[in-house]
Amino acid sequence: MSEMTSPVMKEVSALIEPVLDEMEIELVDIEYLSEQGRWILRIYVDKSGGITLGDCTRVSREIGDLIEVKDIFHQEYVLEVSSPGLNRRLKKEKDFERAVGKNIKIRMVIPFEGQRNFRGSLQSFQDGILYLSVRDDLILLPYGDVEKANLVYNFEN
Repeated sequence: MSEMTSPVMKEVSALIEPVLDEMEIELVDIEYLSEQGRWILRIYVDKSGGITLGDCTRVSREIGDLIEVKDIFHQEYVLEVSSPGLNRRLKKEKDFERAVGKNIKIRMVIPFEGQRNFRGSLQSFQDGILYLSVRDDLILLPYGDVEKANLVYNFEN
């Protein structure tokens, strides 16, 4: 579960988004978690045409000092800047708009017809409704009830 909604993550987001916008880079997600006894602030970014290692390094340099100066975190942490990867999370409405025509996996907060997990092709996203083609059925799911969603890639020959 992403922590982008916590007060600290909102503060980090508000601090770095203007810098990223200037670089024409999109903030996809933020995680702040403890792994093997150390704290990690992981920032996922993307841009049109895809993000490169050089972009990640540039972002890390630009925002690292900015976050330090604001003294948001009161313990040592490691800053990681990364691409969202192939199975990227879909969170914002524009993520779903970009995913139209692609295969996605969705877990709902509230079961729909007794089911919480769905996998299919996103046919459309309009007025807060996801139109998901699952086998031969078109299922309409409310965006507001999505707990988690990801792009799904099938690597078959």
